[in-house]
Amino acid sequence: MVTVDTVLLKLASRCNLDCHYCYVYNMGDEGWLAQPKRMSPEVIDSAVAQLSLLASSQDVPFSVVFHGGEPLLIGAERFDVVCAALRGALPPTCGLHLQTNGLLLSDAVLRTCMEHDVGVSISLDGPAAVHDRHRPDRRGAGSHSRVMEAVRRLSEHPAGSRLFTGVLAVVDLASDPGEVYSFLKSTGAPSMDFLYRDGNHDEVPVGKASPLSTEYGDWMCRLLDVYLADRRPVPIRVLDDMLKLLMGGISRKEGVGLDAYGILVVDTDGSVRKNDTLKSAFGAADRFASGWSVTTHDLRQVVASKEFAVYHHAQRPSSPVCLSCPDLRVCGGGMPAHRWRSETGFVNPSVFCADQRLLIDAMRDILSRRMLAA
Repeated sequence: MVTVDTVLLKLASRCNLDCHYCYVYNMGDEGWLAQPKRMSPEVIDSAVAQLSLLASSQDVPFSVVFHGGEPLLIGAERFDVVCAALRGALPPTCGLHLQTNGLLLSDAVLRTCMEHDVGVSISLDGPAAVHDRHRPDRRGAGSHSRVMEAVRRLSEHPAGSRLFTGVLAVVDLASDPGEVYSFLKSTGAPSMDFLYRDGNHDEVPVGKASPLSTEYGDWMCRLLDVYLADRRPVPIRVLDDMLKLLMGGISRKEGVGLDAYGILVVDTDGSVRKNDTLKSAFGAADRFASGWSVTTHDLRQVVASKEFAVYHHAQRPSSPVCLSCPDLRVCGGGMPAHRWRSETGFVNPSVFCADQRLLIDAMRDILSRRMLAA
C-alpha cells in the first residue's frame, strides 16, 4: 500500500480571483464546472471518516491541506466544522494546513485556525505591480491590497507566529527577483516558496521561447544570488531542498529529488483524484478510471490498489534522457505535468529541464567555491 503523506481537500471548486496562470480554470480543463460550489456536509462527513480510517492504517502521519479553488469560499462556519471534525478524528500528529489567497481570511477563520492548530500559507507573488499583473479578482481589479491586509491580520494575531507558515509565489519573468525577494521578506513571512508557471511540451510555459531555453533558470539563478548574499535570509524551500540534495541530503518538496510523495486529492464532490496539477497537461488527466469517491469507497483499499500504485510510481521519471542524467538525483525529473507531450505521454524530460540544469550548475559552482575557500 502506498503511504499517503499529503491529502488535498478541495473544500470549494470556485475561486474569487481569476489568476491568469491558474491550472484549474485557465489551462483547458473544465472539470470544475461539473463540481458543486462547496463541499456538502455529507461529503465532509464521509471524507473525515475515510481519512480517519486511512490514518489508522499508516505508521506515518499525513497532512491535510485545505485547497480549492479558494477553500475559504466554503464559509467560516463550515470551515470551523471541518477543522473540528478532522481534529477529533485524526491523530494529533496529522497536520492541518490552509492554502489561501487571503481575501476571506477573517478574524473568525483565524480563530478556527488557532483553536484547531491549522497552519496558514498565503499566495502572494510580490509587490503590487507584480502581484496584480496576474492575480486580478473576478472583475479585473487588483487583489494585492486585500492580500496584504490578510498578511497583516495574520501576522498581528496573538497566535500568528505559530499559524503563519509562509507565502507562495509564482515566478513572473518580467519581475526583478531581488525586488520580489525583498518584498516578500518584508511581509514577515517565516518562509517563502516559488513555483514555475505550468506548461508542457505541447504548451510551452509563458515566457519560455522553447524547451531548450532557460528563462526560468536565469530568473532563479538571480534569485539564488540574492538569497545567498542575505546575511539573514528567509528560507526559500525549493532552493534549500536543491542545495541539500547537492550536499547529499533529502528534499521536502514535490518536483525535486527522487522521493515519490503519496498525494491524494478529494474533490468537492467527494471523488478521489490524482495530483490536480495534472489538469494542466490535458483535460481529465487527474481522474482515475475506477471512479473512486469517499462516499462509496474505502480509502485504504484505494491506496492499496494497482491503479493508485501506478499513479504513485509515475512521479518518477521514465525518460531515457532523465535516467542517464547526472543531475537526476537533484532535479528528480520535475513535476509529471511538465513532462507531457501528446505524442509520447509523460515519457519526456520536464519542459523546464534546461532551466533546472542551469540552476543546478550554478548551485554546484557556488558550493565548490565555498568549499575551496573554507
